[in-house]
Amino acid sequence: MKVDKHLFRALAQFWNPAYSCFTFRKVDLVPTIEEYMALLRCSKIQVDRVYSKAVNVPTFLNKLMNITGMSEQWVTTRIKQKGDSKCILWKNLKDLILAHPDTKKKVDVFALSIYGLVIFLKAFGQVDEAITDLFDDWIGELHQSWQFWQKPSGH
Repeated sequence: MKVDKHLFRALAQFWNPAYSCFTFRKVDLVPTIEEYMALLRCSKIQVDRVYSKAVNVPTFLNKLMNITGMSEQWVTTRIKQKGDSKCILWKNLKDLILAHPDTKKKVDVFALSIYGLVIFLKAFGQVDEAITDLFDDWIGELHQSWQFWQKPSGH
């Protein structure tokens, strides 16, 4: 990969090592937990506890089964243990997107992949289980919105 040295130097001026993010005067580019919650419409996260997990959440296995529409056996064989957390590999998600018969599930799996590989990247080529905490809540609300807008108007 070729790196633009001038662009790299320009970006380096704005890197704030104390906060590990880019800052532009008094504005930093790292959203707060509250901003993520507002953007993703998460209601189950306990705001008063930093890094807390949602209360009464399904397991990673159950969430992946719900999101992908695949069987427990299919999901179980693809979950990997990485250190202290679990993940599913992008390769498995990509194969599922290409082969899944349900278009709605293809879109859900693709969206999960974007969340895990671009927005909340933890490790290259892997979607971490923590992503499903946010994604499962968000996708449920999104599906309810779709159902509302698809209902006949009754006119």
